[in-house]
Amino acid sequence: MKKRVSLGLSLTLLASSAASAFAAEHHPVQHPKQIKSVEFQPMKAPTTIENMIKTYTEASVKVTYKDGSVEKTPLNYNQLFLSKDKIVDNKGELIAAGTPIDANGDPIIDRSVPDQPSPYVSDAPDSNSFITINGKSYIISHYEYESVNNAGKEISGLPASMTLTQVDRDDKTGKLTVNHAKKIDFSNVNGLWTPCNGSTTDWGTHLGSEEYEPDARAFEDPASRSSSYKDVTNFAKLYFGDTSKANPYYYGWIPEISVDESGDASVVKHYSTGRFSHEMMQVLPDNKTALFGDDGSNTMMFMYVADKEKDFSAGTLYAAKFKQTSTKNGGKGDLQWIKLGHATDNEVKTIIDKGTKFSDIFETADQPTKGFKAVKTAASKKVEYLKVKPGMEKAAAFLESRRYGAILGATSEFNKMEGLTVNKKDKKAYMAISYQNSAMLKEPGAVQDDIQLPKLESGVTYQLNLGSHQKDQAKGKINSRYVPASMEGLLIGQDLEKADAYGNTADPNKIANPDNLTYSNDLNTLFIGEDSSLHTNNFVWAYNVKTKKLSRILSVPVGAEATGLRAVENIKNSRYVLSNYQHPGEDISDKNITAVDKEELANAMKESIGIQETGGVGYISGLPSKDGAPYKKH
Repeated sequence: MKKRVSLGLSLTLLASSAASAFAAEHHPVQHPKQIKSVEFQPMKAPTTIENMIKTYTEASVKVTYKDGSVEKTPLNYNQLFLSKDKIVDNKGELIAAGTPIDANGDPIIDRSVPDQPSPYVSDAPDSNSFITINGKSYIISHYEYESVNNAGKEISGLPASMTLTQVDRDDKTGKLTVNHAKKIDFSNVNGLWTPCNGSTTDWGTHLGSEEYEPDARAFEDPASRSSSYKDVTNFAKLYFGDTSKANPYYYGWIPEISVDESGDASVVKHYSTGRFSHEMMQVLPDNKTALFGDDGSNTMMFMYVADKEKDFSAGTLYAAKFKQTSTKNGGKGDLQWIKLGHATDNEVKTIIDKGTKFSDIFETADQPTKGFKAVKTAASKKVEYLKVKPGMEKAAAFLESRRYGAILGATSEFNKMEGLTVNKKDKKAYMAISYQNSAMLKEPGAVQDDIQLPKLESGVTYQLNLGSHQKDQAKGKINSRYVPASMEGLLIGQDLEKADAYGNTADPNKIANPDNLTYSNDLNTLFIGEDSSLHTNNFVWAYNVKTKKLSRILSVPVGAEATGLRAVENIKNSRYVLSNYQHPGEDISDKNITAVDKEELANAMKESIGIQETGGVGYISGLPSKDGAPYKKH
């Protein structure tokens, strides 16, 4: 996910078949009719300052029942809380939902204005999971980063956080309200680094992420004062209060969060799933196979196959080689999988805890040298000449997964590989490439250049075709029935030659820069959230994979990013699609806006929820529930 400021936006699609707004009082009535199809009726893009600064929907949904009857219901947006709202009980004190805590559980303080110390508060709520334990419902939310400190300067190496929020559900209306919240303790895994997107498992846990892993090679040279060295050292100072605990290999992993029957959360990091810029991890229907987003430029597609179902503490890691077959409609290609190795979490953690450094794993050269492989990956963003030291193959595979994958021939040319979701019925997965540019273009003289696609700043949402009986590059059997065998463009945006009157440089009636994805299997609907600087207002879209209809269903504030999408369908009489929005108001001054007064727009944004001050969490109501029992107006 792009490092931008965003407002929390949570979508919840709650059951309703009345033509009135969900704000009215409802009573659940068992509907005898079964749903045949659901069609979204789209909203227009905002055209007024009033609408450009808020999160809202004017979309509706048409439900057709098997008896032939049809009902149309408006969608409505409901906000749960802002990241600046003091809802978290922390050691007997209420703190803001987006406040990071240190290893002792204390709020991390912003001292950039010496006489006005105050806790940091993230304006970037990201991934959500909705989990029900022992009859109680919880939302786990990421707080990705804080954009600027109180002195107005960008922040480097600030520890991140997650919040566990218990929500109450009104049995009559389905409405969600906050009961209480608390921060999740990451001290047993050395803290949390930039949690971006995430997913919810079928067994009721949350899989988080750590994006933009620090470069261990650059960190090892303190004299260079690299950003990696400064970020990791500052993180250790703020989190542990001890810079000697700075270690880049502590970060870049997948944390799994479980909630027990008492409502307490616990955390493990899955070191055997590999270390790279984890946008997210998506488990496939066998509960053994997983795919990952790897955000940044010169990134790689990874797959993990666990030894046991619902247990990601041991397994085999693979990286993909892309074999291009077409440049049309975003491009198409076959995927060949290269086995990097097998490991357990404990094995990899032991390597880290021994104090292993980059220089313990690789020999390096400054120019083409016999015995050294030239690679270019997101880890360093420049060509490197590397050779794995004898006996360090496992350390290379799991601590430096992208570099090792490139040495073995995997494709490290993907760009802004973001959200993932899965269509269980059709054995398809969907992947967002937010910006199709950089290494995904033809690059004469490149190290490998497997991907040679046309430039498309608006990006592409891809379909991955899953299959069984696949073998890896060495002809070894891959123990999974859900291996991506090929990928092809599904939805593409359209770049504009020049900005329109609202400052859009991509067609506002098509998706630009897809990021968050979530899929509703019974509705055949792919929900897509944008992280776009090409759209002045970002949107959430609903795409029916059967009818091919694309509908805009939500608009978030100007400059904000739509994050945290999560379809939740297993709640009786209710349907939720959670989502967040981040960094409202970002980059307004950079937009070429003539349709409205840009200064007036910026002032209106400041007066409403502020510019890059907070993010929001909420939901949309208006959809029929999975069991066909929508709420009827009382």
